[in-house]
Amino acid sequence: MSRTQFKSTHQSPLESPRTLWALAIGFLIIWFYMLGARTLVPTDEGRYAEMGREMLASGDWITLRLNGIKYFEKPPLQNWMNAISFALFGLGDWQARLWTGLCGLIGVAAVWLTGKRVYSARVGVIAALVLGSSFYWAGMGHVNSLDMGLSGMMTLTMCGLLLGQRDGVSATEQRNAMLICWAGMGLATMSKGLIGFVLPGTVLILYTLITRDWRLWTRLHFGKGLLLFFAITAPWFILIALKNPEHPHFFFIHEHFDRFTSGVHKRGGAWHYFFPLLAIGIIPWLGALIQGLLSGMKKAPTRFQPSLMLLIWAVFFFFFFSISGSKLPGYILPIFPALALLIAVQLEQSGSRSLQVAAILMVLLGLAGLLGVGKAIDISKDKPALEQALSAAYANWLYVVAALALLGGAVSWLLARKPGNGKDWAIIVLATSGYLLGQIAFLGHEPWGRYIAGSAHIPAIQKELVNATTPIYAVGRYEQALPFYLQRTVILVEFPDEMQFGLQQQPELWIPKREDFVAKWQAHQQAGEPAVAIMRDDVYDDLNKAGVAMRVIAQDPKRIIVAVPVAR
Repeated sequence: MSRTQFKSTHQSPLESPRTLWALAIGFLIIWFYMLGARTLVPTDEGRYAEMGREMLASGDWITLRLNGIKYFEKPPLQNWMNAISFALFGLGDWQARLWTGLCGLIGVAAVWLTGKRVYSARVGVIAALVLGSSFYWAGMGHVNSLDMGLSGMMTLTMCGLLLGQRDGVSATEQRNAMLICWAGMGLATMSKGLIGFVLPGTVLILYTLITRDWRLWTRLHFGKGLLLFFAITAPWFILIALKNPEHPHFFFIHEHFDRFTSGVHKRGGAWHYFFPLLAIGIIPWLGALIQGLLSGMKKAPTRFQPSLMLLIWAVFFFFFFSISGSKLPGYILPIFPALALLIAVQLEQSGSRSLQVAAILMVLLGLAGLLGVGKAIDISKDKPALEQALSAAYANWLYVVAALALLGGAVSWLLARKPGNGKDWAIIVLATSGYLLGQIAFLGHEPWGRYIAGSAHIPAIQKELVNATTPIYAVGRYEQALPFYLQRTVILVEFPDEMQFGLQQQPELWIPKREDFVAKWQAHQQAGEPAVAIMRDDVYDDLNKAGVAMRVIAQDPKRIIVAVPVAR
C-alpha cells in the first residue's frame, strides 16, 4: 500500500475528534490538579497571594499593599484576579494560581485558533500541543507570578493582530480581532506596565519597515481600539495617582526607565542570560526550534506575512529583555506562543527530520539525567542535613523524569521514521512525554517548596497567636509565604526587603533598628503579652548572646522562630 493510500484509509490522530478530545481532557485534568498540588513557593507566589488576600481583607482595590505597606512596583490585574478568586473559592493554593493557570490555557487556546484560521486546522492542533507541553509554558502556568498573566494577555494581543490582518478576513472579523488585540494590550499593561503596549507596538513598526506594508496601519481600528485600551487602563492609573501622588514617579520612572537602563534592582545578567533558559524552556521541542525560526523567514504567497510577524515578535522580545539592565527567568515567557506557531508550521510543512532531531535530543536529555542526577546531588554534601535529605528525595523524582524523557524521545524517534501517520503520532508522544515530565518535576519539588516557604512551622506559630493582635516580628528576613498562610501581616525589623519605597512613605510600619525591637520584645515579656519573631540564625545567635530571653518554637536551616518566654 502506498503512502497516499495509507493516509486515505487511516485518519490522522491530529484530525481525529476522539483522539483530540482524549488529549484535551487528560491535559486539563492534570493542568487543574497541579494548580493545588504544591505549596506556594516564595518569593513571587507568596507575594502575590498575600497581596490579593490583603486587597480582599481591606476592601481597597486601588492602593496596592504588601504586608500592609504601599507596594507600587506593578499594576493591579494579578491582585484583582487573585482577590476575586479568594472571594469566590476561599483562600488556598489552587485559588492563588487560578488566574495564571487560566492565562496559560488562554495562550494554548489562542494559538490553536490562530493556527487554525491563519494556516490550517492541523497547524492549530500542533501549535497547541507544542505550547501546552513546552516546559516553561506548562511550568509557569502553575506559578503564581506576573509573567504568565502578562504572557497570556500578550498572546491575545499577538493572535488578535494575526487574525485581524490575515488575507481574506471579513470586515467584521477584522474589527473584532483587532479589538481583541487592543484589549490584550490593555490587560497586558494592567498586568505588568508599559511593556504591554510598547513591545507589541515596536514589533508592528519593525514589521512594516521590513515589508513596506504601510496600509496595515489603516486596518488597526485605531479609534475604537484606543477607546477600549484607555477604558481598561486609565481609570486605575488616575485613581491611584489621586490617592497616592507619589505613585506616578515611582511607577513610570523608577520601575520602567531605571529598571531597564540600570541595575537598580540588582537583577542583571550577561547578554547570553536567556539563551540557556530558552533551550530549557522549549523542551521537548528544542530540536525543532532553529528550523521553526528559519521558517519565519520564508515569504508566503499572501499580502500579510504571519510567520514573519511571529519571527519578529520572538526575536525582538528576546533581544529587548537581553539588553535590559534587569533580568529574571520569566521575562522571555511571552515569546513561547510565537515559537509554538512557528514550530508547528515547520513541522507541518516539512518532513520529519526536525522532529527526529527533537526526539534524539530528548533521548540525550534523558541519558544525561540518568547519569548526572547523582553527581548533582553530591554537590549538596556540604549543605545542612535537611537540605541533603531533600535533595536525595528529589533525585528519585528526577530519575523518573529522565527515564520518561529517554522513553518518550525513543518512541517518538521510532514513530517519526514510520510512513503514514507515524509523524503525527510522534508529535503526540513527544508532547505528552514532555508535558508529563515537566509536571512530575514540579510535583517532586513539593518537599523543597514546603521547606522554602516554611509551611511546616505554621501549626507552631498559630499555637502562639492567642488573639488577633498578637504581633509577629520578621527580624533580618521577610517571609513571603507565611503571612498568606497565617492570614496576617508581620512587623519588619531591620530589613525592609522590597518594601523600602513603601516604608519611606509609611515609616511607622516597621522597626529599622534592632535595639528598638529588643526593647519592644522585653516589654512584651514584662507585660506577659504573647509575641512571635521569625529570624535568621545569626540574628538569633547575636540576641541570645546579648541575653535576650527567647523560647524557640520551630527552626530549620533557613530560619529560627521564637516566642516570648512563658512566665513561670
